[in-house]
Amino acid sequence: MQLYRGMDIGTAKLTPEERGGVPHHLLDIWDVTEAASVAEYQRLARAEIDRLLAAGRTPVLVGGSGLYVRGAVDALEFPGTDPAVRARLEAELEERGPGVLHARLAEADPEAARAILPSNGRRIVRALEVIEITGKPFTANLPGPDSVYDTVQIGVDVGRPELDERITTRVDRMWEAGLVDEVRTLEAQGLREGRTAARALGYQQVLAALAGECTDDEARAETVRATKRFARRQDSWFRRDPRVHWLSGAADHRGELPGQALSLVERAVTA
Repeated sequence: MQLYRGMDIGTAKLTPEERGGVPHHLLDIWDVTEAASVAEYQRLARAEIDRLLAAGRTPVLVGGSGLYVRGAVDALEFPGTDPAVRARLEAELEERGPGVLHARLAEADPEAARAILPSNGRRIVRALEVIEITGKPFTANLPGPDSVYDTVQIGVDVGRPELDERITTRVDRMWEAGLVDEVRTLEAQGLREGRTAARALGYQQVLAALAGECTDDEARAETVRATKRFARRQDSWFRRDPRVHWLSGAADHRGELPGQALSLVERAVTA
């Protein structure tokens, strides 16, 4: 979501001052009306990675969505799209809501249904589209880990109570920093029509409040709940990848986390 221009507060995008002169890439390149896809992100990310490697630089990928990470660094090929199938599924999504389609996905591909939030209509539609086009489960198109780059993957293991507390604090800070005003500004730029950006955590909930579908307090509480659900799914996704080196979040409090991460990278380089 940090690829979208203007989506700053709700994505915790670093300000230019916070970046400390370190070049950051693929930020602020899309309008909020543009639909995102992992295939397009793969193309953009690999072009930038290859350019940096050719210049003798080592890129550091930070984030985020597990599928997008794999799309950037793994040998994944994404099935094409069928406009007729996509249009039919999107019409059904609009008419019946994501819950019905998610139940259908759970029957066709339980593993995909576990990985996709029941409220994420866009991803549910894509999974069902791939199943219909290929005749295979959506997850069958995601082979096991097969890197196209030499990578060191690092995850930070934070206990659930602490993580939940951090999420609540972050959402409170988003509201205090002016998330509602940010969404109002983006709404005037077409955010509500954006198939991807309008469904971002926080933005979706604020849009609902601005439309009178819930109160501001309800939008904030739902953002906390939805973010906690998302964090659990992302944790499950990355836990399945044996390449991830898990470091304790306790080291972060002691200031030891950067050193531990650098040690992992140094060992990989000299191995």
